[in-house]
Amino acid sequence: MMLIPTHHFRDIERKPEYLQPEKCAPPPFPGPAGAMWFIRDGCGIACAIVTWFLVLYAEFVVLFVMLVPSRDYAYSIINGIVFNLLAFLALASHCRAMLTDPGAVPKGNATKEFIESLQLKPGQVVYKCPKCCSIKPDRAHHCSVCKRCIRKMDHHCPWVNNCVGENNQKYFVLFTMYIALISLHALIMVGFHFLHCFEEDWTKCSSFSPPTTVILLILLCFEALLFLIFTSVMFGTQVHSICTDETGIERLQRTKQPREQSGSWKSVQEAFGGNFSLNWFNPFTRPCQPETPIDKGLVRQVSSLSDVDNMETAESQLEATKDRDSVEVLDE
Repeated sequence: MMLIPTHHFRDIERKPEYLQPEKCAPPPFPGPAGAMWFIRDGCGIACAIVTWFLVLYAEFVVLFVMLVPSRDYAYSIINGIVFNLLAFLALASHCRAMLTDPGAVPKGNATKEFIESLQLKPGQVVYKCPKCCSIKPDRAHHCSVCKRCIRKMDHHCPWVNNCVGENNQKYFVLFTMYIALISLHALIMVGFHFLHCFEEDWTKCSSFSPPTTVILLILLCFEALLFLIFTSVMFGTQVHSICTDETGIERLQRTKQPREQSGSWKSVQEAFGGNFSLNWFNPFTRPCQPETPIDKGLVRQVSSLSDVDNMETAESQLEATKDRDSVEVLDE
């Protein structure tokens, strides 16, 4: 006879009486539709401010060090429009990724009454998150920073001060793409400006003194190169996750808890918003995620207790791996 570890009853509920409802406060009254989502995390807020500062610094150097002093007005106008448009789209995508609910599960819904309303059948279980006292749907994970369970959570990103999940992954992908593009554009313009200044008098190629100009350009070059590499890698990782319909956490769990991948063109359309169009690149259009029913994915079917053991073991090993690597950015 298989023994069930006692900690199973903390996370897996088969009957309402196991819930200890006195420890689960009733769900809070839902806010108004479209209410702003914002995570009050000091580190995340600081990272978001630094992100905006770096983009605005690049704007300053590109405009007032390279483009405004240039005598080639066509070059200045075209590059100024392109760079400012990409910077605006990057900051708009950053705001949407930061202020959009990533797919938070209703908090405090693991009550006896709600479990009874699900009418569990033999072989069915629901998972309760002991941290936010909510019923954890399939493919949802708890974030220790947001203090909520997030549907299809990929990771928590301090640069956008939010989780990347079901509802805001499009905006995060656009943010990384536009940052990579303006970084590449800035690097190209810095290269051309250095060549121009070497051919002519340094005092005529910028309104700043030559030492100041060199320092500003070198700092911009270092910033652009660093963020080009970082955001390009993140962009590729996110696009791969969308195409394979597999989040970053699920990739970590794959060796211990294999799941059938169902990536398809449909998952890409759902993430970016319908059939391919310019709206895919527009941070002001919402992805075409269908309205998520409140009880979607809450009830899970298991064939035996060994299935439960395998899932619990995989989750425990993921936690141990994160603790060992000292990257406590997300919790399962």
